[in-house]
Amino acid sequence: MTTHELETIQSAWPSLTDVLFVPHTEQDYERLVGILDTLIDVVGEQETHPLASLMEIIGVLIEKYEDEHIPELSDL
Repeated sequence: MTTHELETIQSAWPSLTDVLFVPHTEQDYERLVGILDTLIDVVGEQETHPLASLMEIIGVLIEKYEDEHIPELSDL
């Protein structure tokens, strides 16, 4: 990663932290689930949609939280 790329990310990051974060509480988790629901409505099955990778990342963050905090879901 170049210095220029880091500078670009650093300037964009504050506006992204409202939707892209690691959930540490149930409230964080519920917020991410709401964001994912909205993304699913917008992106649907379109793998080439510009927000498809964001939807995937948020899904991974939700799954990680569920694995650590909701053990009965991982038994399904």
